[in-house]
Amino acid sequence: MVDQQRPRKKPGMTPKPSIGKPGKPLKAMVFWVILVLILLIAFQMFESGKKREFRIAYSTFNEEVEKGNIKSVVIRGLQVTGVLLERTTIPMEPSADQGQRREVIVENFITTLPAIDPELSGRIMEKSEGVIIVGEEGGSSTWVKILTSGLPLLLIVGLWFLIMRQMQAGGNKAFSFGKSRARMFGGDKPRTSFDDVAGADEAKEDLEEIIEFLKDPKKFQKLGGRIPKGALLLGPPGTGKTLLARAVAGEASVPFFSMSGSDFVEMFVGVGASRVRDLFEQGKKHAPCILFIDEIDAVGRHRGAGLGGGHDEREQTLNQLLVEMDGFESNAGVILLAATNRPDVLDPALLRPGRFDRRIMVDMPDVRGREGILKVHSKNIPLHEDVNLDVVARATPGMSGADLANLVNEAALLAARYNKDKVTMEEIEESKDRILLGPQKKSKLVKEEARELTAYHEAGHAIVGANLKYSDPVYKVSIIPRGNAGGVTFFLPEDDRTEVSRDWCCDTITQSLGGRVAEQLVLNRMGSGAQSDIQMASKLVRKMVTQWGMSDELGPISFGERDEHIFLGREIQQHSDYSEATAKLIDSEVKRIISESYERAEKILKENVDVLHTMAKSLLERETLDKIEIELLLDGKELPPLTTRRASAKEPKKEKIVAESEESKEARPDFQKQPFPHPDTT
Repeated sequence: MVDQQRPRKKPGMTPKPSIGKPGKPLKAMVFWVILVLILLIAFQMFESGKKREFRIAYSTFNEEVEKGNIKSVVIRGLQVTGVLLERTTIPMEPSADQGQRREVIVENFITTLPAIDPELSGRIMEKSEGVIIVGEEGGSSTWVKILTSGLPLLLIVGLWFLIMRQMQAGGNKAFSFGKSRARMFGGDKPRTSFDDVAGADEAKEDLEEIIEFLKDPKKFQKLGGRIPKGALLLGPPGTGKTLLARAVAGEASVPFFSMSGSDFVEMFVGVGASRVRDLFEQGKKHAPCILFIDEIDAVGRHRGAGLGGGHDEREQTLNQLLVEMDGFESNAGVILLAATNRPDVLDPALLRPGRFDRRIMVDMPDVRGREGILKVHSKNIPLHEDVNLDVVARATPGMSGADLANLVNEAALLAARYNKDKVTMEEIEESKDRILLGPQKKSKLVKEEARELTAYHEAGHAIVGANLKYSDPVYKVSIIPRGNAGGVTFFLPEDDRTEVSRDWCCDTITQSLGGRVAEQLVLNRMGSGAQSDIQMASKLVRKMVTQWGMSDELGPISFGERDEHIFLGREIQQHSDYSEATAKLIDSEVKRIISESYERAEKILKENVDVLHTMAKSLLERETLDKIEIELLLDGKELPPLTTRRASAKEPKKEKIVAESEESKEARPDFQKQPFPHPDTT
């Protein structure tokens, strides 16, 4: 319980530090201190460059006075410094480490009078002509020496004090490496609520219940239930785990501490465990509260999986985290919320009930979830009447929330580039194509033969796919180069596919080979554009035979187990658990399915060769065909004329490509011998 006499902090507010942040006066002071140090160093270097003064005996000084060998003197009390008129060899007293007398050539000297001699100036002027005598008050030289020698040390100490004070003002006290770097959610920032989260309804319900636990714990405790100690957000990257945590911070009326998993581990041993202790101590002081650790797999990896021996700082940090979450002491009112996209590498002790009571799965959104995400991200963007978010959601299977947010943002940027007031369906389609394949290569030289080959290739995909029962409907065909693709055929699934059937696999393999069949059937040549199609078909067939048991010859048996390293968390080796005879049988089954699919595609195209020519010709004219235009061509009908907008956008580009192709024909007449440069992507 919180002490009633102490003022309770408002939830969601960041406590102010005891020392304010360094402002302009402190920075100015540091600047002047550094400037004075530089001047002192320059002064000392200047003083060191002067001629050396030798200390001589008073008797030797009197001898030089009697000789008239004094050029100038400065009398400061009992101390006399000066310059001899002519250099003189004077015997010096032996030093402590040298027992013999030595002689030096003296020009600048210094000596000390035994007593004040008022007649000294007169004797010097009498013996030496043109001598310069300067008198100064005595007693100031000692203080000057003390200041010049001790002031740099004082300035260095003062500068160190200012640096230490600045570190304290910034919150990083000296040698306080073990302090937690958790940041409390402040009420001065724009808050994220659950209304800003879409496509994760089940995860929102679980988190809303946790917030309700903290607000009204008696509602659940009266039936014997206890508040969960932790919740772990699991899911692929970009699905909104951190966004959900921010929504919890915005919705909860309790303190919310946020910290990254990598903030625990430093170069000093024991810092991670100390920061874990400090984090939970802060949580206990502000209970009830929520502690959020993002990317917890940075400190929560499986113990004993490190490479090499010795002390493991990460394991020590994990041990302290396990103790704080569910150890001998209780943390009543402190809920730990964590997020990771690598649950397979987490330590089992961290995942057990009592530490993380709930595992909240934040998976890829389905078609309804994608539509909701698009509505959330487009609520502040003016959309044209032709924009159908339902169609966009069905055309983006496998996209995460971050991908959809990027899609809407790219569409808005494209509309602004075209000086439009609203975002139309054309910008959204272009944005989707840019994200999936890359931007259009408008400046790339494309020969007419290559465009014709690409047109027949993509038309073959579309016609074969449209004549198959279990294949996805054709959505759009384009021969505009993007990324590494010379053209693309989009198939729009009617719903999110969670499992695949044998019929769908066979039809998908058949339509993927339709491009290669069309090339060979009409143009009697094979290009490298079918590379990605052949790879996709081969992988799918091999999965059918070795993993999904879809082969009548081999039966429902899985072949080829995989070894995974728990520390790396990824597949590093695959070994064969079958004989060479079985391997030959697998290869023969793969070849049989591919050959049968190739023959099916060839039969379909031979029956629809007129439609193939018409569609390829339309692609050469328009470069892109949408769903309505494809259906008209498949029914044997003529296409309507190009709209003004599409014609203005495509005709100049077409004329440029054709003109460039004519020039390239003259330069390279042996084009038929060159490989097809545009790989296709389906």
